[in-house]
Amino acid sequence: MLFKVEMIVALPRDIAPEEADRLKAAEKEKFQELQRAGTWRHIWRVVGQYANVSIFDVESNQQLHDILTALPLYPFMTVTVTALCRHPSSLHDDDR
Repeated sequence: MLFKVEMIVALPRDIAPEEADRLKAAEKEKFQELQRAGTWRHIWRVVGQYANVSIFDVESNQQLHDILTALPLYPFMTVTVTALCRHPSSLHDDDR
């Protein structure tokens, strides 16, 4: 199942820089693990914001929920999820 996930991150202004760096490093490590597994297929930055638009390929809604809520930065995110399916006019035979 494919999902478009928009994530806006809002770290507290009073967070210690060391803690922010630790959370960002842990987030990057988790992202790269999921990307290598093919679960987190794509990620794009949103210009001018601490935000991204990503494409996930998961087995279920629950799997996506579990992935998102386990992200180190999740407590500081506003997340919007949109289910996707292949468009019948697509020139591609798959969803990649």
